Amino acid sequence: MNDNEARARVLIDTQLADLGWDIHDSNAVRYEVALPDRGGFADYVLCDRHGRALAVIEAKRFSTDPGSATAQARHYAEQLGVPYIFLANGRETLFWEWQREAFPRAVKTFFKQDDLERRAATLVLRVEPAGVPIDTRIAGRDYQIACIDTLCREMASGRRKLLVEMATGTGKTRTAAALIKRLFQANAITRVLFLVDRIPLARQAVDALTEHLPDYPAYVLRGGRFRDEKRITVTTLQSMVNIYRDYSSGYFDLVVSDECHRSIYGKWSGVLKHFDGIQIGLTATPCVARPEDLGDDEDGLTLRDTLRFFEVERPTFSYRLRQAIAEGHLAPYQIYKAKTVRTAAEGGFTVTRDELDWTAMDAATHAELTLLFDNRSTLVVDPTALERRFTIPERNRAIVREFRKVYDHGYLDRQGVLRKPLIGKTVVFAVTKRHAAFLAELFDQAFADRKTDPADRYADYVVSGLGPDDSADGLTKIQRFKKERFPQILVSVNMLDTGFDCPEVVNLVFARYTRSTILYQQMRGRGTRKLSGKPLFTLFDFVGVSDLHGDADTWGEGGVVRETPRRAPPTPRRLLALDIDDRIDPTTREWITLDEDGNIVRPAASEQRAAELGARFEAWRLQQSGLDAEAERWLTLLGNQIRANADTLDEILPEHFACFHVFENMGGLHEARRVFGGAAPLEALLDSLNGALFADNAALPTADDASAPPPT
Repeated sequence: MNDNEARARVLIDTQLADLGWDIHDSNAVRYEVALPDRGGFADYVLCDRHGRALAVIEAKRFSTDPGSATAQARHYAEQLGVPYIFLANGRETLFWEWQREAFPRAVKTFFKQDDLERRAATLVLRVEPAGVPIDTRIAGRDYQIACIDTLCREMASGRRKLLVEMATGTGKTRTAAALIKRLFQANAITRVLFLVDRIPLARQAVDALTEHLPDYPAYVLRGGRFRDEKRITVTTLQSMVNIYRDYSSGYFDLVVSDECHRSIYGKWSGVLKHFDGIQIGLTATPCVARPEDLGDDEDGLTLRDTLRFFEVERPTFSYRLRQAIAEGHLAPYQIYKAKTVRTAAEGGFTVTRDELDWTAMDAATHAELTLLFDNRSTLVVDPTALERRFTIPERNRAIVREFRKVYDHGYLDRQGVLRKPLIGKTVVFAVTKRHAAFLAELFDQAFADRKTDPADRYADYVVSGLGPDDSADGLTKIQRFKKERFPQILVSVNMLDTGFDCPEVVNLVFARYTRSTILYQQMRGRGTRKLSGKPLFTLFDFVGVSDLHGDADTWGEGGVVRETPRRAPPTPRRLLALDIDDRIDPTTREWITLDEDGNIVRPAASEQRAAELGARFEAWRLQQSGLDAEAERWLTLLGNQIRANADTLDEILPEHFACFHVFENMGGLHEARRVFGGAAPLEALLDSLNGALFADNAALPTADDASAPPPT
């Protein structure tokens, strides 16, 4: 043995000892074991507590790829009749179930003796999971059964990473529980790690697993050690960060990640990768869009990292929102949209010096606003900065007044139909703790007449994810919201966006703007759970978020979320209150009705105009030649925008590439000019398009002309 291999042996011995192997006990670890055919010696043989051989270790030189010794190691395993092989050089370790797999796979550690024994026992007792009946009392819907069968079939073919996309409210946890029970009964697994995004969700998961799987004890790990006597560990990756290295890679046979988007791709991913169990991801947000088509850079990274982590091009199994609504498993929804005068302004709203009462300001606010105006008479404020940089108290009051008005009296939509929301539990999405507290107080005042006692809180708020601003009694408030009459309204900052399960919620109020399509759909999913007497829920959009994310887009159907590693905290800045008038802009009021497929139901004339413009666009497009694939893609997206905005368009300008949100993250107007060969060619192309679309503009129906004749 040369020095290089001797160094590897020393490292391997140390690694085994660290995992509890007694390297001096020949009943546990044997060295240089002769083969029955006298064809050589196995470097190491690992045995169970009774001295029976379970695995061989083929040790290679420190500088040699351990995977190069598969043929040799397999011969040793065949001769010694052991089911497992480790190939190691002191730096890398590969594990090979050679009788069931074609290739070895990298693992972080050797397995402890009891972990190896449990794995070996499953080989003796295991039956094919597909032959074990699914407990339909846990998951009996057709799509749940199909999901479990698909996962078992994929695992039988050797897949070790699988991704399930199921819309919020369709029973991901129940489906996972039924799968886990089937795998336990088939003796295919012995321990499960069930990961959640936040500890408050762990209790919810344990309650569900205990209800469905009483024979397989589950517990929440908040700290301390793993409980070996339990079969299912429910926790977050962060809760394991200080202990996971004390356990071997073989401790868990199955790892289920339930919406762990905040953890599994960030700084905690090494904890998850430590364990060798089969990985199953459960998600409710979209996995089917192309990253470059998403409106948010982090959404694109989310989608890319999700598919890459689970090593798939698309989810292993999908059951999406629209299908669930169409099949009656989720509640459909309607949207009421309204903006205040300030936030409806294109390109931001203007504040003049004269509007502000400078005498009422404290010195710090006076100084900061003076700096922002910088000797100008006006200041332009981006509405997305509201409640982060600026606040308009009157805007929040207008939102609350509008909600109460529609809540009580409904709203007459374009078709003359009176639409009303259901009366019941309401979740409001806010920006910051200050914003949430202010809104909760406003809602409580607005509904004071509905309280049985002035001391009751008709509205309350919960905050999470903001460090010292967290709601200390957040879980208590949430339980009160779910179980008791009051509060009826719960204002949330990051607490109820994902994972929150309350079928009684019939209204969602968006007072928070988010560019993330994935997060928007997670938030929308808080209302989809069905309940007797709940035919639908209503989404109140006061910030324009449903327009931004194209709520009727074909791919926007529910799926995978993560949190990128936290950036350094920004320098705190004061929240500047703009004591100016604001009110709901009547022109922005609109009631959106969705059909059973989730498509917007438009007035007949609007549909007619969209169909006519779409037909004219396609006829024009067929006449274009010499366009490459990139230009064709841009035209496809432009055609979609023309149909979606048919009511308001009478000309297509180059500037539309800057204002249609779908083009914003594709480079906007600058990139459009590059794609189409420059500013002049782009303008010529649009001149041609405008001629085809609007030359006979008078013949096109308008939304105000409900009796417009069909186009000829």
